[in-house]
Amino acid sequence: QVQLVESGGGLVQAGGSLRLSCAASGLTFSSYTMGWFRQAPGKEREFVAAINWSGASTFYADSVKGRFTISRDNAKNTMYLQLDSLKPTDTAVYYCAARVPRSTATIRLDRQYDYWGQGTQVTVSS
Repeated sequence: QVQLVESGGGLVQAGGSLRLSCAASGLTFSSYTMGWFRQAPGKEREFVAAINWSGASTFYADSVKGRFTISRDNAKNTMYLQLDSLKPTDTAVYYCAARVPRSTATIRLDRQYDYWGQGTQVTVSS
């Protein structure tokens, strides 16, 4: 049974930082592309960042580029998202997701991911 468990969310002031983790089990982690998505109240879930199986390729939404950094440690079956220079507009539930490697043209599409975590809340106060 595949499990993705996010942690590291919390309340932070604008300009602050957080580090999210996603611990994976029940799958061959190093074979999967991993992604982060987020959903704010009343809004659709949106792509944040993704990383290929080796960590050599990363992808970011324009809204977070230069502020967020995605990484992974295949030895620990864990993916990370470093959130810096946080803004109130970053407030959302953050989800990690996994998918078998496919065309990178679809890497930003949530329906192209096979497994999801339960989410962790990030709240940024002004």
